[in-house]
Amino acid sequence: MTENNTRNQNQNQGPEKDQNQGQGPGQRPVPKTSPWNEPVVAEFRANHGRVGGMFEGSDLLLLTTTGARSGRESTNPLGFVRVDGRVYVVGSAGGSPRHPDWYRNLLAHPLVAVEMPDDDTHEAVAVPLEGEQRDRVFAEVVRREPGFGDYQDQVERRLPVVELQRSGTDGATQVRNLADKLFQVHTWLRGQLTRVRREAELYLAERQGAETAPPLGLSLQIRQHCVAFCESLHFHHTSEDTVFPRLAEGFPHLREPIDRLIEEHRVVDRLRGELEALLTDLRTADPARFLADLDRLAEELRAHLAFEEESLIPTLSEIPFPPPSGA
Repeated sequence: MTENNTRNQNQNQGPEKDQNQGQGPGQRPVPKTSPWNEPVVAEFRANHGRVGGMFEGSDLLLLTTTGARSGRESTNPLGFVRVDGRVYVVGSAGGSPRHPDWYRNLLAHPLVAVEMPDDDTHEAVAVPLEGEQRDRVFAEVVRREPGFGDYQDQVERRLPVVELQRSGTDGATQVRNLADKLFQVHTWLRGQLTRVRREAELYLAERQGAETAPPLGLSLQIRQHCVAFCESLHFHHTSEDTVFPRLAEGFPHLREPIDRLIEEHRVVDRLRGELEALLTDLRTADPARFLADLDRLAEELRAHLAFEEESLIPTLSEIPFPPPSGA
């Protein structure tokens, strides 16, 4: 099993972004792939995830991430291991002394796109494993694929092991109009918010039951899911700030609720920024404050989403999505 290290990567924004969507407003460029990896990616997609040559017989997936600095999407073919139904990739970079770019990218932008054999394409939150869990999974990876152990022996850095946790949005609803699309996005945001809250509660409960737990600190599991949620929320509201004024021009009766919604975006965005700021240094993050700030954001956001649906759904249900060709 081999990891192919490519440069720079991708921003996936929950159900907001449809990779199968045709050209349209806000469409991002096709993800970048290195010349070395282009034939592997093409063969993978043409043959439902199966490739020949030096990769024949390998378990391969395509990982699309967002560049930590550039914001540019790119795709890397990576070997993966499935352990107890969970999918893991290892940041070996072929034994390089530096972490691969795709790993640094997913730390900055945890929401990724995953293409697996048999046309299984989905979004996932990429979560690096920590402590004993990382060591246990890595030992199992090495047992199955000894080459990763050789890579670890070549370098001083600890090879990261990353779980690709499916985000759970695929095929949830059939989108026929803008109302369906809005419900799809809102359902994803509510689901991610609930998951982050649950992860934080479990983490706090575990810490309170441990005699030696330090008073401060948060886990990468919480951080990755929270950042994925926050980035998707910010992208969604930024997109609406562009679309809403045009919607109000076409439907004057929506002017007043749209003005209120745009103002609420500012409040929600401030709370989102404060929450993300707590994640800058996980070692010093206060779990109790994180949970309190998360609850403040959740209360404001849930009220905002409910008002948006009440105000806009009747009109949006009459607007086809995607728009007809030439519209």
